[in-house]
Amino acid sequence: MAFRYIYQIDIFELNIDFFNMTLQQLRYVVALDNYRHFVTAADSCFVSQSTLSIQLKKLEDEIGLALFERNVQPMKPSPTGKIFIDKARDILRDIDALKEIVRVEKDSLAGTYRLGIIPTIAPYLLPLFLYDFLGEHPHITIQVEELQSADLIEKLISGRLDLGILATPLNENQLREIPLYNEPFLLYANGNEAILHEKKLGPEQLSAEGLWLLSQGHCFRNQTENICGSIENPRSRKLQMEGGSIETLKSVVKSMGGYTLIPELSYQKPHDEPHIKRFDAPEPVREVSLVVHRSFAKKQLINNLRQAILQHLPPDFVKNENYVKVGWR
Repeated sequence: MAFRYIYQIDIFELNIDFFNMTLQQLRYVVALDNYRHFVTAADSCFVSQSTLSIQLKKLEDEIGLALFERNVQPMKPSPTGKIFIDKARDILRDIDALKEIVRVEKDSLAGTYRLGIIPTIAPYLLPLFLYDFLGEHPHITIQVEELQSADLIEKLISGRLDLGILATPLNENQLREIPLYNEPFLLYANGNEAILHEKKLGPEQLSAEGLWLLSQGHCFRNQTENICGSIENPRSRKLQMEGGSIETLKSVVKSMGGYTLIPELSYQKPHDEPHIKRFDAPEPVREVSLVVHRSFAKKQLINNLRQAILQHLPPDFVKNENYVKVGWR
């Protein structure tokens, strides 16, 4: 770390104005004063004797001062060097105190955090873990905002959200993705649909006929189209609509016929059971991740939140290795 410092030694009427030095050089000087021996001082700094000597000489040349008297044994600071070294100790103590403030702030979890989450995850995941998580962390407040993926990403990048839970990968350089789980897609069909009685189910058996989709803007819609192929609802239907939520699509399927795809966390047993059929392996899944800006420093919060979520998930979401990951971008 480099810095610029105005250093005034009144008794010598010496003014060293705006020279550059590194904190590491100051640490070398202080170590040499502590041990009064080049080899021992270098060992304490985990560098070679030559490295310490070179850096000391470089600093002395830059400031125009001899900091140590080398012609006496044991070596000792020069009168000017003594004042310089005392000031260096003060600076290093202040820097260490500043680091400690930052460390404590990073380690502290207390505070209010803004969490964005997409609508096809929010109603199914949040009730699983959020109550217990907040109970275990009484000094944390979570402000939840349901957003479609594009808006959520924009707010994470601009700093208007601290955390996001959404389908990944995003391939955004400014964001960090912490994968949570792989959630299978399930077929949800009207009880009269023949596809429910097929022995096996694969993406190739799905067609536009009878398929209901979420409205534009939902990443889950994009993933459904990636599984089924890019298709539109048949115009022959008397009801032309695109659902705004998974639960709306379920209701439409039950009353109007046809089918849709749903995320497994939305599968409500035993109510949904007559309408559900699983894909054969490898199952199509969506990767769901916790996403933060790369500058977000609360690593312990990320770890605690991730662990709280994983503890409340079906084991297959984490352990299943026979799947096909479906992208949406």
